Amino acid sequence: MAVRPPATAPATTTAASRPSPDALLGLFPPGTSTAPDGALRIGGCHVGELAARHGTPALLVDEGALRARARRYADALAVRRPGSTVVFASKAFPCTAVYRLLAEEGLGVDVASGGELALALAAGTDPARVIVHGNAKTDAFLRAAVEARVGLVVIDSFDDIDRLERLLAEPAAATGSAAYRQPVLVRVTPDIRPDTHAAVSTGQRDSKFGLLVPQAREAIARLRGSDRLRLDGLHVHIGSQILDTEPFVRAVAAVAELGTFPVYDLGGGLGARYTYNDRPPSVEAYLDALTAAADALLPAGARIVIEPGRSLVAGAGVSLYRVVTVKRAHGETFVAVDGGMGDNLEVPLYGQRFEATVATRPGGGTDGELCRVVGRHCESGDVLSAGVLLDDPRPGDLIAVPVTGAYTYSLANNYNAARRPPVVFCRDGRSRPVVRRETYADLMRRDLP
Repeated sequence: MAVRPPATAPATTTAASRPSPDALLGLFPPGTSTAPDGALRIGGCHVGELAARHGTPALLVDEGALRARARRYADALAVRRPGSTVVFASKAFPCTAVYRLLAEEGLGVDVASGGELALALAAGTDPARVIVHGNAKTDAFLRAAVEARVGLVVIDSFDDIDRLERLLAEPAAATGSAAYRQPVLVRVTPDIRPDTHAAVSTGQRDSKFGLLVPQAREAIARLRGSDRLRLDGLHVHIGSQILDTEPFVRAVAAVAELGTFPVYDLGGGLGARYTYNDRPPSVEAYLDALTAAADALLPAGARIVIEPGRSLVAGAGVSLYRVVTVKRAHGETFVAVDGGMGDNLEVPLYGQRFEATVATRPGGGTDGELCRVVGRHCESGDVLSAGVLLDDPRPGDLIAVPVTGAYTYSLANNYNAARRPPVVFCRDGRSRPVVRRETYADLMRRDLP
């Protein structure tokens, strides 16, 4: 299995491979442009004005681009497999405003915790369009799901069956109706290991998720005899940041062998384009492969569910920082910004590569300097992007890092007691914060005397 090099790998960008301005803008949300003074505009908003109004670091989201991406998924699936459903894998960006926006666009939501469920419901998501996931669902999480009447619970273990049947046997006051049967899917582990980082590969034999095929058959038989649970179908998900359609096709074939059902949830996992060299399949190519396999192997009338997460939200996000220090030492130029692994943990966790640019002078310039963009945290691994060409970086400059709409918000943390940044929606030249910046009071809010 190929694993991406760590974020601290030697720089590979050279003057000969200097990206063009168009290539750079191609990593930013569609519609990103430059103002007359050369600075980036995100959702029509000038980065200098965004920094002045909302401060840095900040996670900017091009609202129009996110809505367009959701519609692209929904429309492309509807054409290829009418009656099927797009569900947002919300662990990628569990923000109330994002839940609300995607609900407005007609998408369902998958949740993997009680917190994600609470956020989705608070945002107005129809419970019938919620799918509950998780390899270790607690009684409290399952009880909340049952009481909310979520559309589907994905069975990840035999313990899930035991807990759900026990909860559904509780007095009617707890669940609303003693006759209620919770619709469920069985998550199948197909023994497929896609080419991605080991930490986000979930379909292989040694995965903590799901049931191997012999166990899945046993769960199916048990559920068919349950008077508390209604087996609607099967679920499969093999990982994240997958840049090839072939493993998805093999996953469809794996679940097809388990029988005929009304619902097949084929998960998500399509990769996002983080770097100039990444070439993920388009939404349309991904769905062509997925639905062709479904048409060939699954019942014609079955409802297909897909769960895009990273590939839905990543490209709509841009992280904006301000340069604090520029240090030239050991033959390298270190550009230190006012954020880092507190707001982007993808780099140290997964070795994910991100590009970066001076936001007011995008591109490397004719004499661009090869730089290592680093964060402010007390950790040598606090690197945002190594080997990027920046145009004469100076303290006070703004640095923009594209493709940060997935998992940066989810994994944001308070390392060094840093305050987590705001989330700012940008659209048609207007910006609005949807999550405020943390305060020092927030850091102490849970402290007890």
